[in-house]
Order: sequence, then C-alpha cells, then structure tokens
Amino acid sequence: MKLLIVSASQRSPSQTQRVASYLAENAQQHGFEQIELLALCRANLPFWDGDDAHRGEQWPHIDKQVQAADALVLLTPEWGGMASPLLKNFLLMCDKQQTAHKPALLVAVVGGISGAYPISELRMNALKNNKLVAIPDHLIIRNVKQMLHVDIQNRHDQQLRERIHYSLHMLAQYSQALTPIRTAHIGTPYPKQQEYLYGM
Repeated sequence: MKLLIVSASQRSPSQTQRVASYLAENAQQHGFEQIELLALCRANLPFWDGDDAHRGEQWPHIDKQVQAADALVLLTPEWGGMASPLLKNFLLMCDKQQTAHKPALLVAVVGGISGAYPISELRMNALKNNKLVAIPDHLIIRNVKQMLHVDIQNRHDQQLRERIHYSLHMLAQYSQALTPIRTAHIGTPYPKQQEYLYGM
C-alpha cells in the first residue's frame, strides 16, 4: 500500500512538518510499503479559482502522488481555531477521480491544549466533493513542542505515541477494505450521464 502524508503548515520548518515526519517514520510497520511526504508550503500552489488549467506548474507531480496513494494523512496546524488555508486549497484542487473512496486520517497540530476545531472544520466542509473518506479516528497533537522527540518525555507522550500507532493501523485497515470499492468504481462506474459529481 502507498501512503501520502500532507503537511499543511505555511511555515518551514514547522512543528506540523516534524509530526508528519514522525508519522512517516512509523507508518511502514503498519503495512504501508511506500510513504511520501508532501509539504504544501514548498509546493507553491496558486489559490484555486475553479479552472483546472490554473493549478500551477507543480500540480502534475502532486496529482500523480495523490492518484498513486491508497490512503492519505492530512495534517494541519490550528491557527485561530481554523484549519490551514493551504490544506483547504489543496483539497479543492483534488477531484474525485484522484481521491474518491480513499481513507484519510485527519491530524491537528497545536501548541496549546485546543485543536478540535480544525478537525471539525475538515469533517464538515472539506471532503464533500473530493469524496475522501475520513476515518472515525483522528489525532490532535496538543502541546506539540513537548511531544514526539527522540526520547519519551512523559506519560502523555507515551500515550500519544500509542494512539498514533493505533490510528495508522486503522488507516491501513480502511485502505485495504476500501480497495475493492475503488477498483469496482474504476472498472464499472455509475452511468456517466447519471454520475453525481458533487456530494450532498
């Protein structure tokens, strides 16, 4: 299985990117043979204007990464209680041909003790038309500067690592379970004249 990890911080380096690297280092033991890390702050994607021709020079390469992936991890920092505009922009550019029926693990990264709002935002309005399937589990990396360093810092750090492994394990399970749906949809799609391009 192939995993694409998308870091949506607008800074480089960033705590979000550090967490993304940690996830990449640990995903292979859960069945992901190929793992790619995409830092959106380095991609220079233009803001989406609805025209497929205006996705930028780097989009064809990113498009191939998205299409090849069997599952995605979407990481966003929390700024002012919101998800990163880079991530929302990226998800607008993804259409259902690239992402439909692929599982996604949502991850919020925050320096304090909040972090729930970006997850709620992404579940509510970021996945409708690209038809990604957000798995029930999500991660909120609170007090991120103290977490996931080389040495385990405290009991909360240990519990977070265990939760990360569980979430990656479940993401792999969903990826395997949804593969027949993706294969069937490509092989025998719903009649073209009746295909519903947009979610409800």
